[in-house]
Amino acid sequence: MAFDRNQPYNDLPFLPPAQDLETKAVLKQAIGANRALANLRGLAGQIPNQRMLINSITLQEARLSSEIENIVTTNDELYRADAGLNSRTDPHTKEVLRYRQALQHGFAALRDRPLTTNLFIEIAQLIKQSDIGIRSIPGTALKNEVGGIIYTPPVGDDIIRTKLYDLERFVHAEDGIDPLIKMAVIHYQFEAIHPFPDGNGRTGRILNLLYLVQMGLMDIPVLFLSRYIIANKREYYLNLQRVTEQHDWEHWVLFMLRAVESTAQQTFDQVKRILALMERVREKVRLEAPAIYSKELIEAVFRHPYTKIQFLVDANIAKRQTSSVYLQTLAALGVLIPKQIGREKYFINEALLVDLTR
Repeated sequence: MAFDRNQPYNDLPFLPPAQDLETKAVLKQAIGANRALANLRGLAGQIPNQRMLINSITLQEARLSSEIENIVTTNDELYRADAGLNSRTDPHTKEVLRYRQALQHGFAALRDRPLTTNLFIEIAQLIKQSDIGIRSIPGTALKNEVGGIIYTPPVGDDIIRTKLYDLERFVHAEDGIDPLIKMAVIHYQFEAIHPFPDGNGRTGRILNLLYLVQMGLMDIPVLFLSRYIIANKREYYLNLQRVTEQHDWEHWVLFMLRAVESTAQQTFDQVKRILALMERVREKVRLEAPAIYSKELIEAVFRHPYTKIQFLVDANIAKRQTSSVYLQTLAALGVLIPKQIGREKYFINEALLVDLTR
């Protein structure tokens, strides 16, 4: 049947696509994307405490992925809320923090189990903070900015679950397709199935990162794919539409490969800046305040742009009074900026904040 955007796309083809995925142009672009991702993986492995990347850097992917869905918050609001500075966090910031929670949940789950429909559901539920499940009510349609229908996803619990089962099978198939090319296909198919009443876009972008981790292309899920999508939003949706209406896989796969290469390079540059900053701070403290220097202390003040005494206590670096002396000393050295917020004093690693948000 010919595709009709006003009718449920129950004839969404199963995977793999009938069209040739590994064209000459695609294979050439895949080389650059794989190289950039391998460089990022190698550099990220040099971060002494991976929690710093997972906790702080992934907040940026969470913010940008949510921004695609018009859920907008500022960097300052986001990091302040994450540090517990805001007693009344606005709903958009809460949604962004839930996105990171969902990403971390999926990442932790991969240690024990592979990507499955059940994990997709868990991720969507965490994003939406509800018992959201597979769509069972018809009437879902994706619309453009002026309200015109551009796509109507499949309907019917059995049909949607069959499509998801086929997607699972494709995810785990040992078919020799380059994993980055497969990621692009998986992302399109998940968005086309559109299995949930809400949260599909964010869930799908989390699955991109988890798939790369599952395939060993990343050790931790730090890749700002959403940054590229926002910068090229019109092309992103146009290429999705081309696959649906024209079975044009080449343009879509090329778009996603360029997204991986571009964002892997940007994230590589960011991690490199952070490592260099940590080394400068480490050397400064070691030379100018050797009495308080420790590897654990430096890592602690780079775990989050906002630090307070309790953070050091919780990390078993020192008891409360000693932790206060440590932070005051770092402030005197110009490493941190003290700021009284309500009843608590916070110490801001402004240089880290700048690197995380540029």
